Amino acid sequence: MSDDAYATLRYEVSDRVLTLTLDRPEELNSFTVEMADELEDAFGRASLDDAVGAVVVTGAGRAFCAGMDLTAEGNVFGLDESQRPTMADMADRLTEPEIQTGVRDTGGRVALSIFECRKPVIAAINGPAVGIGATMTLPMDVRLASEKARIGFVFGKIGITPEATSTWFLPRLVGMSQALEWVYSAEILTAEAAKEGGLVRSIHDPEALLDDAHALAHTFIDNRSPVATALARQMMYRNSAAAHPMVAHQVDSLAIFYASLADGKEGVASFLEKRAPEFKGRASELPPFYPWQ
Repeated sequence: MSDDAYATLRYEVSDRVLTLTLDRPEELNSFTVEMADELEDAFGRASLDDAVGAVVVTGAGRAFCAGMDLTAEGNVFGLDESQRPTMADMADRLTEPEIQTGVRDTGGRVALSIFECRKPVIAAINGPAVGIGATMTLPMDVRLASEKARIGFVFGKIGITPEATSTWFLPRLVGMSQALEWVYSAEILTAEAAKEGGLVRSIHDPEALLDDAHALAHTFIDNRSPVATALARQMMYRNSAAAHPMVAHQVDSLAIFYASLADGKEGVASFLEKRAPEFKGRASELPPFYPWQ
């Protein structure tokens, strides 16, 4: 199954794995406002598409994403320079058109849509991934890198700050000291350096990268409850950032309660009967306590 609705992406589902390909190869898949809008839509769509069990994100051609397209006219980030927004605006007017399109970080909108996704998300970093090309992978669950991957948090080189919610995700993934070193230095990391720093799970032959990512995706979704998987993903991210473990206890209690009424019964029965489970739950239909924030 393929989709032609997007100008900057390819949305292709096969055997319950969505391959989401950044598709501006002649521009090294550089990021645009249009790509941001399409990625936000694609992740929201994948969340509710029960034909999708997991998402693999990669780039067309030799790059994953070479960062923001800096050739755009005017404000290259697509922002309205006539405004002087405040934190109150970000709290009270976040979705109003002036803030939504004129102030909000486009990479952050994408990162939040990945964070909200109900499906496991794997980055298959096939080549250069710098700026937003690096930070968009942070809310993805696992990062696999080609031997040709080069990753850089290069904001300091062009006088801007980290974006795409990376100041929330990166220290959680690699620790504060490593995160700050990479941001301060703005170095381009080899796949080996990214793996050594804890950002990348594994390094792969370029020709095998996508197949390996798909194989990993199947270990996440085959014979697994889509509902339990969706809940587990959100529980990990949200509960790990909660102020007290009581929050995790409250959420865990409801998750176990509702799971025990549905796919949990089938899971126990299949275990006792020594057969593969036949889970009926849908990630598009989660228990009523979701989301719990």
